[in-house]
Amino acid sequence: MKKSTYPLELLLGMKYYASDAEGIGGKLRSVPEDFMVEEIPLPKKGTASGPYLICTLTKTNWELQHAIKEIAKRLGISHRRIGWAGTKDRNAVTQQRISIYNVTAEQVSEIRLKDIILEPVGQVNKALSLGDLLGNRFAITIRDTEPVDRDSRVHATNETLREGIPNYFGLQRFGATRPVTHLVGTWILRNDFEQAVMTYIGKEFPGEPEDVRTVRTAFFTTRDVKTALHDLPPQMSYERAMLHYLYAHPDDYSGALSELPPKLLSMFVSAFQSYLFNCALSQRFDDGHTLTEPLVGDRLLFSNGRSDIITGTSRNAASMHIKRGRCSIALFMPGQEHIEAKGEGAIAIEAILGKYEITSEDFKRASAFVHTKFDGALRPIALKADIESSIDVTNVKLQFTLPPGHYATTVCREYMKTDPVRMI
Repeated sequence: MKKSTYPLELLLGMKYYASDAEGIGGKLRSVPEDFMVEEIPLPKKGTASGPYLICTLTKTNWELQHAIKEIAKRLGISHRRIGWAGTKDRNAVTQQRISIYNVTAEQVSEIRLKDIILEPVGQVNKALSLGDLLGNRFAITIRDTEPVDRDSRVHATNETLREGIPNYFGLQRFGATRPVTHLVGTWILRNDFEQAVMTYIGKEFPGEPEDVRTVRTAFFTTRDVKTALHDLPPQMSYERAMLHYLYAHPDDYSGALSELPPKLLSMFVSAFQSYLFNCALSQRFDDGHTLTEPLVGDRLLFSNGRSDIITGTSRNAASMHIKRGRCSIALFMPGQEHIEAKGEGAIAIEAILGKYEITSEDFKRASAFVHTKFDGALRPIALKADIESSIDVTNVKLQFTLPPGHYATTVCREYMKTDPVRMI
């Protein structure tokens, strides 16, 4: 394995690459068409009628939450009536399904939004929710790659992807230019809503324009709501919504957070779970273990969803199952259900939770505040993919399919091994 040297990746727990091959460098998303995503929907079940209209949403260079709000505004409905199965990238061309409650295909056909196409598909009796998809197909172009040994580096990484790479949550899970999502989640879990608000509005990162960074820093220092409202640009709608609320209700920080869409609120807490996973996975490599070497206390996740815990007597059998692709070693991302720590991965996660003074009770309380259950979940530690690659002068093109919740940028970082800001 090869260690990352980039501070941002280290900050988010992404410490290792699976391949020892040198990276090809390059740049992702020079134009949105360089990063194309097509959602693979679940097979349609049940009745062909119902109050939810399913539409195919194709968008270019739109953040999903903002696209949903604009669609809702055009329809004259609450954005809470729109559901989706997966959150797609902003700087990309993406195609996915959304469900809209109690609207007609005729109403949808009248919507005109730049770089958004909405096509009604049919009616169903249940809204889409996160995870209601088979996976995603990607067609990605990495531009201006390193010329030295490009072919051999790409080939070596193709082979590594077939064997498995660390299944890290990618940079966009935490915020592409401002990776604060998990930090806000930490404060929500610790029941400190003031710090959650101050982090979301006031914590600045180098990736943003200088004028915006200045406004954030000033607000973080002075807590001057009126000045921040005046100085923040109109497109920063979430920050402004929270500031408007604070202007009318001083010091009501939980109310200010509640101005955000529920799904965004839930993403803060789940981003902290993602951070735990990344850190625990990197700790596994720090300790000299691999993606396929089963340890006593490890959890196994089978393709049918069944799980098991490795014991001293089952370790050899588990190793054989892993080699034959029947199951994967998995880490449990904790939630409101307390799970006794067994195995080195679980112990590593418990140590991080202890550092932040977060317990299962905190997840319960956050669930009530956010109106989303955080029961915890198993996630495979290895990501495997069959990659179709081609080289066009200095550009490398990749095509592959991933299961839900797996990150294409995690695949691309294995090829590029470059500063993560070049993947935004």
